[in-house]
Amino acid sequence: MPLRPGAVAIAVTVALALAGCAAKVGPPPASTLQTPAAWRTAPGPGQSAAPVEREWWQAFGDPVLSALVAKALEHNGDLRIARARVAQYRALVGVAAAGQKPNVIVDTAPSRARQLASNGAPYVTNVYQAEIQASYEVDLWGRLAAATDAATATYQSEQANADAVALSIAATVASGYLNLRGLDAQLALTEATLKLREESRDLAKRQFDVGYSSRLEWLQAQAEYQTTAEQVPQLKRSIFEQENALAVLTGGNPGPIPRGAELGQLEPPPVPAGLPSELLRRRPDIARAEYNLVAANANLQATRDQLLPSFKLTAVGGIQSLKMHDFLNAPTALWRLTGAIAAPVFEGGRVQSQTDSVAAQRDQLTYAYENAVRTAFSETDNSLGAIYQLKEQAVQNDARRATAAETLRIAHNRYRNGYASYLEELDAQRTLYSADVGRLQLRTRILVASVDLYRAMGGGWVARP
Repeated sequence: MPLRPGAVAIAVTVALALAGCAAKVGPPPASTLQTPAAWRTAPGPGQSAAPVEREWWQAFGDPVLSALVAKALEHNGDLRIARARVAQYRALVGVAAAGQKPNVIVDTAPSRARQLASNGAPYVTNVYQAEIQASYEVDLWGRLAAATDAATATYQSEQANADAVALSIAATVASGYLNLRGLDAQLALTEATLKLREESRDLAKRQFDVGYSSRLEWLQAQAEYQTTAEQVPQLKRSIFEQENALAVLTGGNPGPIPRGAELGQLEPPPVPAGLPSELLRRRPDIARAEYNLVAANANLQATRDQLLPSFKLTAVGGIQSLKMHDFLNAPTALWRLTGAIAAPVFEGGRVQSQTDSVAAQRDQLTYAYENAVRTAFSETDNSLGAIYQLKEQAVQNDARRATAAETLRIAHNRYRNGYASYLEELDAQRTLYSADVGRLQLRTRILVASVDLYRAMGGGWVARP
């Protein structure tokens, strides 16, 4: 039978009286985050600025690099795990949203029983029954909606996490490839230098054989040749390991990596432009921290409202008959309508303790969000400063190399004309080789620093609404 109006009025009065029993929640922590107006290191007169492109790695102009990044974004194992987690949490949003919708169950239960009558005679009864049950919880206080909001924010957090993983993998592949090309260039320089050392050793040996120079000079030339030769297998081992690391990053087995442009042909892309405030909308790790905070606030509301009464409507309807013929043609209709109000009266402070726990978690995520923003500011400023200082260092390296090359020319002429010992030329060769190695390493570091800057700027990720 339907609920009487008087009973409904009493139930609503009791519910409103219990509505003030929600768990108490403390205020969120005051934010101490301040966004700087500009970066400490701004692009100088010799530096151009460009917007942060989504596929920023193509700015290096190497099709092989672009192909490796594309392959990694499709096949990398960590990224595939992150995307599977996105699918998992997308499904959990549907689970949470289902709580706000009616629940309908259909049940058919035909039965046959042999029983004893009062006189002791057995008899058989058949009961044919079909029933449909619908229930719906009225979300008067918004608890179910808050649970859905929390699931949605968690799903968005996982989306941002997948974007952060994709950005990290793209940057790691780009850095690994650029380091590989730097090692290739160092190996080529070392092998070319080894040939020169071999020529110098042979010349010193001939001059020693004819008595023009001492055995000391010949042994020093031999030692310098052996020192250079020792670096070749070291560089080859580093190249071998770098290739294997890149192959695994791209979702394959350890193996060789194709090469594209030479190190000298690769140019760092323009320095990305953007204010610190724009970083808050572009970096996926900041978005992830923000979504986690939104989910914590929604969870806090859902947990707090557990002390409030819940309203549930249940409607049951069905048909029943003792004979199959009557069940198909003229069954007896049955129905029931129930309105239930449930509210906790005493639970030993469990809900309040849960609320305090979730509130503390919300505070932690607030601080985590601020830390993520500050870390982003620091990484971006460091990357801008690194590019600027490395380019300044490269200018000094060019000057040092020019001086070393001129010193070697003079020392070689003095030695060839008999005005100086071979030690002067040997020392000049070492200085020039050191400058050349430093030049290649600086060029590689500038290219990798550009990758770090795009990673810090949140390149490769577009904020979702």
